[in-house]
Amino acid sequence: MTAPPVLPKVKQQSILAVLMVCSLLIWLDNTVLSITLETLADPVRGLGASPAELQWATGAYTLVFATLMFTAGALGDSFGHRTVLAVGLGVFGAASLWAAYGGDADQLIAARAAMGLGAALIMPANFAILLWTFTGPGRATAIAISSTSTGVGMAAGPVLAGVLLSHFWWGSVFLINVPIVVAALAGIILLVPNFRSPTVRPLDPAGILLSISGLAALTYGLIRAGQVEDWGRPDVWGPIAGGIVLLGAFVWAELMAKAPSFDPRLLAQRMFGGGNASMALLLFSVAAVTFYNAFYLQGALGYSPMKAGLANIPTAVGAVVGAPLGARLVRRWSLRPVAVPALAVSALSMGAVGFLDLHTPLVWIEIVLLVQGLSVGLVLAPVTGALISSLPLDRSGAGSAVTNTARQAGSVIGIAVGGTIMSLAYRVAIKPSLSAVPAGLRDEVQTSAEQARHVAAALHQPALAQAADRAFIHSMHVGAIWIMVVGLLATAVLVFALRPAGKVAVPARQPEDGPKSSRADRQAVPSGADAGNN
Repeated sequence: MTAPPVLPKVKQQSILAVLMVCSLLIWLDNTVLSITLETLADPVRGLGASPAELQWATGAYTLVFATLMFTAGALGDSFGHRTVLAVGLGVFGAASLWAAYGGDADQLIAARAAMGLGAALIMPANFAILLWTFTGPGRATAIAISSTSTGVGMAAGPVLAGVLLSHFWWGSVFLINVPIVVAALAGIILLVPNFRSPTVRPLDPAGILLSISGLAALTYGLIRAGQVEDWGRPDVWGPIAGGIVLLGAFVWAELMAKAPSFDPRLLAQRMFGGGNASMALLLFSVAAVTFYNAFYLQGALGYSPMKAGLANIPTAVGAVVGAPLGARLVRRWSLRPVAVPALAVSALSMGAVGFLDLHTPLVWIEIVLLVQGLSVGLVLAPVTGALISSLPLDRSGAGSAVTNTARQAGSVIGIAVGGTIMSLAYRVAIKPSLSAVPAGLRDEVQTSAEQARHVAAALHQPALAQAADRAFIHSMHVGAIWIMVVGLLATAVLVFALRPAGKVAVPARQPEDGPKSSRADRQAVPSGADAGNN
């Protein structure tokens, strides 16, 4: 393994600041979009996008992000992580301009996919540069500090989106990315060395084709299931089955490759594989509950974009506090007693969404969001640190891409499944209220609560709007139960990944080191990343 260069502390801190700006950009964009979904669904103020189109606007970004990260990691190892990071920022900025001025839902989906390409280039390079810049105990601290950019993005995104949507058109929320991209590019050019792996690995066109087509087909089938009543239709089960087959072929192809960009063998390690599976399930739950929350606050409760943005601040505050707090607690108590309870609490807090309704006081909503953010921050930051620290340095780009690909895949499937559950439950709940709706408008009413409210306004039927609100709340409650189950499953997987592997045998005599060595030998197998290597 090539030893990383030793950089002055001031240089390390400057590089960390630049990397945090790059990470902030990605999280800012995610939270901005969540506040904009309700506006995009509005036929007057937005694009009149259907739930399926909104799922794709969110999922297209995550889909491309997930499936191209391992290739981006290989590019960084070959051409330098700074070069790939700079290109990714340029693509992200240009795609943001495209999204801002897209004229319909199809253009928005395409622009979001291009933004996903930029993000896929940014994230693995970001992690790799972090690993090359910091060594030893400082690396875990740097990862924890870097994780706070997640909370900052979560806090600033909704508020910025609320301000912009209150004064400008919906496309303005994507323009805020441009000055951040310019600032980040300046910092990269001036401060960041062009780290690269000494081992040049070939690109993986077969892996790219199989992974993106497999995940796209699976996502399409899951979203399509929410649009139709008969799941036996070929356009539902066909893409799902085809996607599973293609993803299986992708794993097989990577196993057969001499130098895979995405190495499934890394997932065979108990800590690395189990930790990534658990975090993928957690991100599945987070993506689904965030998708619901956007429509609950603005649609069902009627909050303005600004009020909805401010209402989401407790989630960000919780994440900002939870990330560094989790790192400190892990140093004191080890990873397992901190991460496992935090993950269980996050699952239960997402299930608590099932108790929210049209008359829930804002203070209770804020408490639920605060607990969600705090618990996710407590588990995500320290587990990320353990996984990233266990990666071989000379494969940092591709190795970190495995971690990020698993999480983004969890997110895109979470959006697809969560949105499908919401659509199915809403359609069942709204059916009894369709008798007073003209036959030509019934499909529109069944599409979403947003569409139903506009039909109700046009027909002067306030009872229909109230029925749509109740049907949405029912669908959110059904979804919350499934989200909680997935979160509890993530907890069980993490328990398995972090379980102790037994104690190390104590030698009878160790005259060279004396009592000091004997004391170390009597310690149990360490937790965290080291435990996963046993």
